[in-house]
Amino acid sequence: MLAARYVRARTVEVGPATPTPPAAGQVQVAPAFVGICGTDLHIFHGDMDQRVRTPAVIGHEVSAVVAAVGEGVDGWAVGDAVTVMPLAWDGTCPACLAGHRHVCQHLDFIGIDSPGGLQQLWNVPASTLVRLPAGLSLRDAALVEPTAVAVHDVGRAGVRAGETVVVVGAGPVGLLIALVAADAGADVRVVELDEHRRSVAAGLGLRTLDPRAEDVVAAVDAWTGGAGAAVAFEVSGAAGGVGTAVSVLGVRGRLCLVAIHPTPREVDLHRFFWRELTLVGARLYERADFERAVDLVASGAVPADTVISRVVPLADAPAAFAALEGGAGVVKVLVDCRADAGASRG
Repeated sequence: MLAARYVRARTVEVGPATPTPPAAGQVQVAPAFVGICGTDLHIFHGDMDQRVRTPAVIGHEVSAVVAAVGEGVDGWAVGDAVTVMPLAWDGTCPACLAGHRHVCQHLDFIGIDSPGGLQQLWNVPASTLVRLPAGLSLRDAALVEPTAVAVHDVGRAGVRAGETVVVVGAGPVGLLIALVAADAGADVRVVELDEHRRSVAAGLGLRTLDPRAEDVVAAVDAWTGGAGAAVAFEVSGAAGGVGTAVSVLGVRGRLCLVAIHPTPREVDLHRFFWRELTLVGARLYERADFERAVDLVASGAVPADTVISRVVPLADAPAAFAALEGGAGVVKVLVDCRADAGASRG
């Protein structure tokens, strides 16, 4: 079998790997499609070398088929279509005991802290599997994990029907947050610098704002009758995005921080004081978020054909990272772990 491994900054290599049978409590899955996300790019850039043990098989946005079942595992059979909620917690730390296992203080984020899905056979704890419904394609199902992120983010922000929501950043997660918020009944605007990403957002039926061409705060004031937005999501990861997200909020607005900011950012705390704003962090997801995400992708509320820009075979996985790093004309790239080399398709 083949596996793609991160070996050092800006270097992913594909080579042979030796599969092992699943241990007790594990299920062996054959990954079908694996999405490359912003965290994977952070790894690719070398920003997480203090955490990732190289050479590392990464990837955690996975659709798969059960290939073998380990001892003591019930409820799963060879051939079952699944996705993987890639979290393993200890169950004993203060966070787990308080009911927040998804942010366990000793969390194993599978695909970062331990081997991930960019391989043709992958052993995972049976507890991480989430069943996929009949009729949902494995390609589309690779969007379940990032959609679960969006479901969790929208829930953390407490978005309600009729509220005004600004999403700063139209990468894959930003687009998915906008779609999930709209599905919840919110009125959404997406702020994005990149013309292609704005066009993708528009193709999803979302209204966009171009900060290079217009005053975003003035545009939000005009849209909301001077009230400001009820909720803003910072998904850009840029210092300017933080400033925009804070500036568009109205009185008692909620800022949900989604992006990973590797360096500290300046924040207008006077604005927080003056308008009694609330800041909430949003990290990962819980099983209910995953199950809701399956429903959203299966129902078409997440239009996979518009979100997925490109699919490449596992042998060409390095090209997936290069395409995303370049950024031009790309939103979501999937790796097809079953395809032969040279089978790339847009």
